[in-house]
Amino acid sequence: MVARRRKRAARESDSGVPTLPGYSAIPIKFSEKQQSSHYLYVREHKVREGTKSSWPQKRTLFVLNVPPYCTEECLSRLLSPCGSVQSVKLQEKPELAESPKEPRSKFFNPKPVPGFQVAYVVFQKPGGMSAALALKGPLLVSTESHPVSSGVLKWIRDYTDSVPDPEALRVEVDAFMETYDRKIAEEEAKAKEEEGVPDEEGWVKVTRRGRRPVLPRTEAASLRVLERERRKRARKELLNFYAWQHRETKMEHIAQLRKKFEEDKQRIELMRAQRKFRPY
Repeated sequence: MVARRRKRAARESDSGVPTLPGYSAIPIKFSEKQQSSHYLYVREHKVREGTKSSWPQKRTLFVLNVPPYCTEECLSRLLSPCGSVQSVKLQEKPELAESPKEPRSKFFNPKPVPGFQVAYVVFQKPGGMSAALALKGPLLVSTESHPVSSGVLKWIRDYTDSVPDPEALRVEVDAFMETYDRKIAEEEAKAKEEEGVPDEEGWVKVTRRGRRPVLPRTEAASLRVLERERRKRARKELLNFYAWQHRETKMEHIAQLRKKFEEDKQRIELMRAQRKFRPY
């Protein structure tokens, strides 16, 4: 009991705010009506010597315990008084490298993480990060000028956003296919240029493009292939699939064996009756 009280005292400061070693706590509230505060834990993003990280040093703020209703836009707005925010990235878990930026799709984006996340906030200048570490709060996520929907309103908005516009979806799919076709054409042109050209070590890359084209099948050959496939499927068909079919087949087999046995007995009796004693 005493050890538990000591641990609780170590986790809380004199003001009763939960603390985390090495982190500063920033209280936030969803709105003015909320009585209790939620705490973000922030510190400067640092890595060990010799470890590579794509996040800029001295300007990146690492944030823990980001609630689901706090989006990247909300974090940027909450921390903008500290300095100009260059970028905000929410992730499921900490990573040393920033994920490559790809054009976001309104229809094919992966689902957001349904829970608490971590964030990397990059400021334009190092002073912005220092000011963020000294924030006291509480900060309001949803205000009159920047309302954040929650509850039923958020569900309705999410459902409305999940229903795609057919015309917009068609435009995006067409644009994606044009980009894909252009990429495939460039790869084929590059492969055609490199075909038969030896590399630095004198090796020549052999591809399927250099093979002799296969002659088209005749009608007779196609019919033979179809007949072969039909026989193969017929052999693979399941016989006596149901239990009652299997049972009837066994009973018919037993009946045939019994009938043959009786016929053999009659034939033997007939042979014995026709047998005569011939001493000469």
